[in-house]
Amino acid sequence: MTRKQFEEQVQKALAMYEKAHIVLTEEEKQRIEVADFGQGMVDRLGLQLLVYVNTERVCAKEMVLLPGQTCPEHMHIPTNGKPGKEETFRCRYGKVYLYVPGEKNAEPIKAQLPPSDVSVFHEIVLLPGQQYTIQPETWHWFQAGEEGAVISEFSTRSTDETDIFTDPKLIREVKIEG
Repeated sequence: MTRKQFEEQVQKALAMYEKAHIVLTEEEKQRIEVADFGQGMVDRLGLQLLVYVNTERVCAKEMVLLPGQTCPEHMHIPTNGKPGKEETFRCRYGKVYLYVPGEKNAEPIKAQLPPSDVSVFHEIVLLPGQQYTIQPETWHWFQAGEEGAVISEFSTRSTDETDIFTDPKLIREVKIEG
């Protein structure tokens, strides 16, 4: 991802936080991360996020998905002798299509298939004020609806750098050129 692309994604994320009435400090605005999963198509396969806190016990984040943007299928695995991350997603703005293991319950699914491998299709639709908890070592992927989405995440310690992806070509580490 180029520095220009990164900065454009941050500006889009800030606009989404504003739509969701989420107030950020100037320091927090400078810490927004952009994940493109190494594929160079961040508008389709990506995520913008701000980590408020990440201690040995708890983590709190604010995530932005732009319209139709997908966070690819992944799982939080045990790291450093501790269980994988347990996380609760709470939709703050827009609509989130979340997919987890279980019987496929929507025909067809409401999300567009992402440009990456996926294997779980039990659909959960989150609207503002709704939430869902994902247990450790659970495959999941999620996508925003037409308006985009803002999602609060409350979890145990985040070690996203150790996540594994269904699609082996994806990487979590972000590289910004220029």
